[in-house]
Amino acid sequence: MDSLSQTFSALADPTRRAILARLASGGATVGELAEPFDMSLPAVSRHLKVLTEAGLIERHTEAQWRRCELRGEGLRAAADWIDHYRKFWEASFDRLDAFLKSTEPDDPKPTKGKSDARRKAR
Repeated sequence: MDSLSQTFSALADPTRRAILARLASGGATVGELAEPFDMSLPAVSRHLKVLTEAGLIERHTEAQWRRCELRGEGLRAAADWIDHYRKFWEASFDRLDAFLKSTEPDDPKPTKGKSDARRKAR
């Protein structure tokens, strides 16, 4: 699997996204990361393994603790890929906006129709 696919696969899981959100505020031990989840420590470790293999986090040992930290550069390829398509859609919307403006009538004043005349007659 290529690295971009691996990144998006890792991001597809809500638990892994929650772990990344937690690590955005600073490093944490595996136990601290596991605390808010209703799952076993081995299950959290499997999520951390996926995130590590995707290059989104790095793990290292400090004394008897396994500490995890976010790797911002791990998201770079995904952010660049998304940015490419964001630019495409912005340009498409700009062209649509220009087209809609070019098709607007010159005098946008509302015309009085039959329904207006009926209301006045009452």
